[in-house]
Amino acid sequence: MQGSKIARRSLLGSAGLGMLAAPALLSGRAQAQDSSKLVINRVTPPDIHQFKLGSFKVLVVKDGMRASGKPGETFGTNQPAESVSGLLDQNFLPTDQFVNSFSPVLIDTGKDVILFDTGFGEAGRAQGAGRLIEGLAAAGYMPDDITMVVLTHMHGDHIGGLMDNGKPSFSKARYIAGQAEYDFWTDGARAGTPAEGNQKAVIASVKPLAEKMTFLNDGSEVVSGITAMLAAGHTPGHMVFNVESQNKRLVLTADTANHYVLSLQRPDWEVKFDMDKAKAAATRKKIFDMIATDKVAFLGYHMPFPAVGYAEKQETGYRFVPKTYQFDI
Repeated sequence: MQGSKIARRSLLGSAGLGMLAAPALLSGRAQAQDSSKLVINRVTPPDIHQFKLGSFKVLVVKDGMRASGKPGETFGTNQPAESVSGLLDQNFLPTDQFVNSFSPVLIDTGKDVILFDTGFGEAGRAQGAGRLIEGLAAAGYMPDDITMVVLTHMHGDHIGGLMDNGKPSFSKARYIAGQAEYDFWTDGARAGTPAEGNQKAVIASVKPLAEKMTFLNDGSEVVSGITAMLAAGHTPGHMVFNVESQNKRLVLTADTANHYVLSLQRPDWEVKFDMDKAKAAATRKKIFDMIATDKVAFLGYHMPFPAVGYAEKQETGYRFVPKTYQFDI
């Protein structure tokens, strides 16, 4: 098994992403069309980042990014607009726009290859997202290498990559999801409510996989060293995951905090996409108090890529400190 994976990765390294684009686009060669014009054709792989956590291998893939206007309409919706703008300005950020990035993560335990969340999938490709499969391939992982897919929750940017052209993207994987999350989104009571649109996505992408799905509750173990923690508020069954190997620890916080300044420095501020805003704020403080107190790293799905860092406790919240070489030595 190991030998075949090494051979496959070696092939990828020498041939590039041939399964994803025409070879002519991968050469990176400059082709002179005439004496006055220089045309460069090449494919740029998505950003990926790899590091070790004890004996586990961790791969973060940038599925895409999106700029949006009017930050105060998404973050700090219970605050004066000038408070949101002022905090952004204090942190050297534009006051009229913010950028959201999307970072699924793969953990290779040596026994299992576990993918946490799946990005936008085919629905996001027209906007430059849905690049998870490319990112996995750039690191030497094929879809059939994935043995488990874990869903932190069931919003579209986390479940969109489960299916491709009506078929499971990870045909050999089994699936893990929170019981409360699945029950909420598949309940017929969502019809006619603001949740109906997302429910349709769950019915299309998640429900067909239910027979291969294991449902978790708070404290359930995914595999040895990876444990689920209920962190409700963003959605009713939103989960985070504690990952430990050889005395190294990482918390996958998913959408507990969705902006490294506006959600972390002011965890009480309401966020448009949190379904239960008061509970989401309480959960943010609970999870990031733990992370700051224990001085452990976390990986947040919407943090600045590669989405890994630490939370330093401050008077009003937490300061995001990006990781550097902590896992390299």
